[in-house]
This record gives sequence, C-alpha cells and structure tokens, in this order.
Amino acid sequence: MLVLWCPDWPVVAAGAAAGLPAHLPAAVFVANRVVACSATARSAGVRRGMRRREAQSRCPEIEVFPDDPDRDARFFEPVAAAVEELVVGVDVVRPGLVAVPVDGAAGYFGGERSFAELLVDHVSGSVGVECQIGIADGLFAATLAAHRSAIVARGKSAEFLDPLSITELDQPDSNRAELVDLLRRLGLGTLGSFAALPQRDVVSRFGSVGLLAHRLAGGGDERPPNRRKPPPELAVTREFEPALDRVDTAAFMAKTLSAQFHAGLAARGLACTRLGIYAVTERGEELHRVWRCAEPLTPEGIADRVRWQFEGWLRTAAGERPTAGVSMLRLTPEETVEGKSLQLGLWRGSDSGGEHTPESERAARALVHVQGLLGPSGVFTAVFDGGRGPAERVRLVPWGDRRAPTNGHDAPWPGRLPAPSPATVFENPIPVTVTDWNGEAVSGTGRYQITAAPWKVAVEGGSPRRVIDWAGPWPVLTRWWVSHDAGTQARLQVLLEGEAVEDPAVALLLLWQHGSRPEWTVEGRYD
Repeated sequence: MLVLWCPDWPVVAAGAAAGLPAHLPAAVFVANRVVACSATARSAGVRRGMRRREAQSRCPEIEVFPDDPDRDARFFEPVAAAVEELVVGVDVVRPGLVAVPVDGAAGYFGGERSFAELLVDHVSGSVGVECQIGIADGLFAATLAAHRSAIVARGKSAEFLDPLSITELDQPDSNRAELVDLLRRLGLGTLGSFAALPQRDVVSRFGSVGLLAHRLAGGGDERPPNRRKPPPELAVTREFEPALDRVDTAAFMAKTLSAQFHAGLAARGLACTRLGIYAVTERGEELHRVWRCAEPLTPEGIADRVRWQFEGWLRTAAGERPTAGVSMLRLTPEETVEGKSLQLGLWRGSDSGGEHTPESERAARALVHVQGLLGPSGVFTAVFDGGRGPAERVRLVPWGDRRAPTNGHDAPWPGRLPAPSPATVFENPIPVTVTDWNGEAVSGTGRYQITAAPWKVAVEGGSPRRVIDWAGPWPVLTRWWVSHDAGTQARLQVLLEGEAVEDPAVALLLLWQHGSRPEWTVEGRYD
C-alpha cells in the first residue's frame, strides 16, 4: 500500500482559505486546544493538545483557525484528483491522507521508488502542496512510513513497527487515546511490546478495540482499501454556431442545456451544490465561474445561474468583456450530494420549522443574482459563532457556503460579554470621555475595576450626556501574556439619556484600555 500524506493539512487548508502565506505560524483549535499546527509554530514550542493561551504565550503572532472538516475536504480534493491522474482508484482516508495499492502503478512506472518520486513531483507541480510518501504492507504501516518518508520492504512491516512508540496507535479519528494511555501505564511503550502479547489475553483484557489495535501493531490491517471509482462523466458541453452574443439567446439555450445537465445527475441519484460554468469564445478566450449554492440546484436554478453569468460576461465594461461571442459552453458539477437532498417538506410557511418560504426563495435568488455580478466572494451572510467580544462572535460566510458555527462555539469562553450583544459593532472604535459626578475622568485599574461610577459620557467630542444606568465592568481576558500596561482591557455598558428631551435613550458598549489614547471608546451600540 502506498500512502501520500500532506503534513499539517488542517493548517494548510485553513491558510489557503484565508489567503495567508505558508510560512506564518498557524494552528487549528478545537475546544481551545491545538489539534494541528504548522512547522513554524512547532519551532516556537506549540504542540498538539496545548491550550490556546499557552500556545499564544509561546507564539504571540500565531494565526488562530477554527476546525472545519468541510473546508479541509474541499481543499484536499485537488490533491486526490492529482493522484488519480497517475493511478486509478484512490482511497481518501481523510483530508490530508490518501492511499492506493501500489503494485500495478509501480510496475507501470518502473518500480515503487520511481513511482513515489513521480507522484510527489506531480502533486507538488499540479497543486503546489508538499507531501510525503510511504510504502508498506497495510494502511497503518504505510501511514507511519509516510510520516517518515520510508519505503518498507515486503513482509517487513512488523519489523518496521516494532520500535515505534505505542502512541502511534492514536491516529486522528481513531478514538484510541484511552487505550494508548492505559497501555503506557502498563509499561507497554512500543508497538512491538504490545504486538508480542498473546491475542487471547488482549481480547480478554481490552475487548474488540484492543484486538484491532493489536492487529495494527503487528503489521496487520484494519480493513481492505476502499478505493473510490472514477466519477462518471457528468459534465454537459454544447457548441454554438453561430456564437452566442446576446443575453436573451443565451437564456433560451440555457434552459435546454440545464434540463439535460440536471437529468444526467438525477439519473445517478445526485444533485449539484457547486456549479462550474465554463465558456470559450470564438477567439479562444476562456471564461469560467464556480457558483456555490446553498441548496441543491433545480433545473430552473441552473438555468438562472447560466443566464446571470452571461449577463456578467456580456454586460461588463468594454475593456473587460469578451471580444467575441461564446462558441462553447460546459456545465460541470464541481460538488454533488445525494438527490434526496432536493426533497422538500410537505408544509411550507413561516411556521414550518425553518423550511423555505416563497419570500426566502425570492431573497435567495436576489442574493445569487448579485453574487453573479460581484463574484463568489461578493455576498456574505453572518453566522453567530464562538468568541468573547461582540466582533469575534460574528463570522461572515460567502453566500452558498454552509452556515454553521464552528466547533467550540458553545465552549464556556471565560470573559464573554453577557447577552444581549450589541446590534451594531463599529469597525473603527469611536473615542469617548467618561466622567464622574465631580467632572473627574473615570479610569480603570489593573484589577479590571473602574475608579468611580460613570455620571456623564461625551461621544467623540460631543456634549456630555447623563448616564441613566450602567453595568459592568467585564474584564477582557485575552492576550494576557502582553505586558500589564498594554493588555488590561474591560467593557462597560451604559444607558445614556437622549440629546433632546423627546429623544429616546441610547445604550452603548464602551471599551476601556489601559495606556491607550483615548482610554475609552465606543465598541458597539444596542438598538
């Protein structure tokens, strides 16, 4: 078995999604613990399982990313596709790890080592991703060989595994952490020492979980490879003579092409959630756009997106639009789901438990239309997520992507601002002056307390307004490793009287930071 492993894949995928350079220190966190980190972060002392505060204290400039399996799988697909260009029937074990039986490919490409070198060069050149290759008998041994860029001779997997640490059994998604901890406390420090135990004793003491681990430690395999079949040809291509140079003509042709495209997917029990629209003009110009779709596409939805895309291509500025009509159009399902995802509920309405209403469908069509004019990243919706401050708790998601909070959003988050959150959070904080009843400036202390009760607040040099009520302060318990003078912050809620007698009261969220100018700023407003 040959295994291709991309080190630190969750971090690589997160950095690629954020557009960050690969050399920056970064880590992915679940429930405030490191589950993956980059080599740069490891060189600063960051390790898996480390708490977020400790990781940031060792590497203050570290980029923090949430865990997102969908993102990892989405960015890994080009890697798997690049492997499939050389060998058919790969087994994607998890994002970042792909396996394939090596016999046939090795014979075709001149041996295992030659094939491994070719595969590394091909993936690096096609996708721009660093990877390591391991070859051994069985998936488990080949995975550990890939971690060491090793090729293990046939029949030598048990010998290769023998000196390795027992902690190697605790691979991602294996759920063997408790078993490994127990084996270590029993004095079984290597895979070889565990494999040497009689199988009957292992089963009676550790059950089926221990039996499987014992089999892996001895060079056995958990399961046969689950090789994925080459996908059927689902794309639909149409050539036009004469070329399409009008939106209304393109819209008419899109209906027929969309119905054919959807019928091909439905015949295989599939529906499209990411639609690729590719076109070639008479002068050889290549145009393409990938549409992310919040729901599996219907034939009408496919036709709409083709029409909107033609509007974007044919009605742009003179210097940007294609210089000739479209002579070839291809629709490609970039991502598919089972066709049952199209099944709608029986009852539709505002009381249907969150199902789509006609109003929400019209709004969705309008957002998709705007997205067609501005690009896939031109329309965002907000998702309420984990975090302490109000700005941290709102995450913008491109329209069509899954709107779900990240793992750990419901963690305790010490220091989180209590409900409700401000309706408006200012991108640039607004300076304010806070004074007590004597007209003296109110400040804060190193123990996150204020020096006096706030009496009046002047927003950005305006006239002072009386404080009707106030609450807090709430300490901002982040970046605690920063020096005391620069890192002490607290939040305060204040209710101010209106500027005029008939004006309603205004509730503001104030942020105090020691040592800054100004000390007090408006972070948000409650509506």
